[in-house]
Amino acid sequence: MSTSHTYYASAAKAPVARGPVTPGLALLGGPPEGPPPEVDAAFVWLLAKSGWGRLVVMGADGSDEYARYIYGALPPPHPVSVETLIFQSREAASDPDVLRTVHGADALFIQGGDQSDYVKMWQGTPVQAAMNHCLERGVPLGGSSAGLAVLGEFLFSARNGSVSAAEALANPYDECVTLERALLDSPHLDAPYAFLRNLITDSHFHDRRRMGRLLTFMARLVADGWTSAARAIAVDELTAVLVEADGLATVVDRRPDGQRGSAWFLRAPGAARTCGPAQPLDYEGISVYRIRAGDGPAGFDLASWQGQGGEGTLVSARQGAVCPTILVE
Repeated sequence: MSTSHTYYASAAKAPVARGPVTPGLALLGGPPEGPPPEVDAAFVWLLAKSGWGRLVVMGADGSDEYARYIYGALPPPHPVSVETLIFQSREAASDPDVLRTVHGADALFIQGGDQSDYVKMWQGTPVQAAMNHCLERGVPLGGSSAGLAVLGEFLFSARNGSVSAAEALANPYDECVTLERALLDSPHLDAPYAFLRNLITDSHFHDRRRMGRLLTFMARLVADGWTSAARAIAVDELTAVLVEADGLATVVDRRPDGQRGSAWFLRAPGAARTCGPAQPLDYEGISVYRIRAGDGPAGFDLASWQGQGGEGTLVSARQGAVCPTILVE
């Protein structure tokens, strides 16, 4: 038995009618605590994209919770198999059995946890190359919480622990504001994965009041010369953004009707007025488009970066504080 990783496999109890594997992105904001329950509609969508084939779940903690959730809580049809890889060390990212499992996936899903584990164990390894190879052949991809955090071209790696909005706004170069290039080669992939370029993602968004820190991350990406056009997608808990191959995105959730979850699409106008070490952030005019789950035919086009059926606002940070939003018609 390997000491570098743990492998779990579960299979459907009835024959599965397979369909075609088609590209797609399932961006999940994460459950309030721990592993499933998740957004059922998002998983049904992801599994349909896989052609009801082999789902490979990747993480650094836990066991086969997602397999038990899929086969125990979701209605049929069920996938042929759910295979879970729990990484305990970087060595696992070069293990031949691990690589065979990832290469054979019909869908990939990165579960929650600590995204610094994924950066430390996967960045620059054969498993990173295997994940990108899956996307090159059009395998659908999902991620929840920390798994969502590592999907954009840029990411908050949490190498030095998490950071609050107040801490990030007060000092954009706080030692805990650790930004890195992501695991996926989005600049060289086809749609929809190409829409992740120039983009950073965030989870548990409104629930943990993360607007201020996301504005800081975007300001840093521009200030550090990584991009001149930073964008972001942020997702609330128990909410998901489902992105089709053409970039059209819809928002679904599993929250009570009176507490609908939202997805937030942000675009920076350029550089911040002030973004330096130990200097409170001054950043004007970041456009934010918010879509609430269940709001009629609302959606967002990542290709044109335009939404419909939602609410557009401008958000600013002044002297380290997020200012009230201004409604944009």
